[in-house]
Amino acid sequence: MNAFAGISTYYRRFRPGIPAELAALLDEVAPTDRPRHLLDIGTGPGLVVHALLPYFDDLFAVDAEPGMLTEAEAMLRPALDTAHRLQLRHALAEDFLPPEGWQPHLVTCGRVFHWLNQPRFLDRLSEYMAPEGVVAVFSDRSLWTADSPWQQAARQVVLDFLGEQRRAGDGVFSAPGPSYEEVLRASAFSHVTSTIVAVRRQWKIPQVLGYLYSTSFAAPHLFGDRRDAFELAVSNALTPFADRGVLMEDNAFTVLTARRPSAHEGR
Repeated sequence: MNAFAGISTYYRRFRPGIPAELAALLDEVAPTDRPRHLLDIGTGPGLVVHALLPYFDDLFAVDAEPGMLTEAEAMLRPALDTAHRLQLRHALAEDFLPPEGWQPHLVTCGRVFHWLNQPRFLDRLSEYMAPEGVVAVFSDRSLWTADSPWQQAARQVVLDFLGEQRRAGDGVFSAPGPSYEEVLRASAFSHVTSTIVAVRRQWKIPQVLGYLYSTSFAAPHLFGDRRDAFELAVSNALTPFADRGVLMEDNAFTVLTARRPSAHEGR
């Protein structure tokens, strides 16, 4: 089951990218070898790769959903110059192997780590990561977990239409296991640093609807013939919170950067 099948266009149009501060942080923590290699896991429409183009030369973007790779191709190819080399790969993160001798200096997992078999992925990654390479796991709060009044109102509409159990495509969202930091510390990349990067966004109601349709818990097909009613209910719920049509969001990315410990640090 791919919880993101059929929503790639919404994802590209309505999912926020990463802020410049987060891109700069990832540039700072990664080795500076040239050509500089980036591997983006669960690339979606290529939002993270796009933000990191100023910092990396040789880029791999991997996703398990073909529609996402189509959107990534459309977003990224026009932004490339002759200094860049981009390869898109349809693969599960746990199964991906780069070409012989290609070692990433930075591996990014933005909003995707929950969906992976995390120990298996990290074991596979340890086989081909550059010796000083860094894996970065980061996500902001989704509308499901955010806590502002207008976001709670939008989430309640989703619950009213789809039930109390959080959906994940045609299945249900699995309970989280150990914290991401625990998982990383138990892997080869046991030297972990945590950083918070704040972000403020403005939304209009149609953008909120587009965002909802980009998620696994409110994908368009889940509403069937009640989709028009759902859109009207979201609009009615959010209109009282909008200031001249604008909804403000204060959010933050939790960023975990992990690398192999040096010889004197041990495990």
